Amino acid sequence: MNLAIVTESNPLEITPDGVVRVGQTRVTLDTVIYAFLEGATAEEIVTQYPVLQLADVYLTIAYYLKHKTEVDAYLLERQHRANVIRQEVESLFNPIGIRDRLLARKNSKDNLQ
Repeated sequence: MNLAIVTESNPLEITPDGVVRVGQTRVTLDTVIYAFLEGATAEEIVTQYPVLQLADVYLTIAYYLKHKTEVDAYLLERQHRANVIRQEVESLFNPIGIRDRLLARKNSKDNLQ
């Protein structure tokens, strides 16, 4: 038996806007790593995101474990950017009382009919 030992290519791709995605999917590195950090196995991650290939999930986790400092910095930056965007959106569209405003609008439409 001849076993060929080959190096597997990294399944991660960086989009033009700087988001790292797994394989040819829209699933982000963030999604896979946060699921892993919350205790999900590679098999459970594939169950949650069936578009992913099991081998790609394992390779992504391996990449994280080998490059933890860099990936953690990337995840921290992504979280910071998400917080900035959330604050911008909330400053434009105040979420406080949104449920009450929507229910009031619905009730006023129901009363007109």
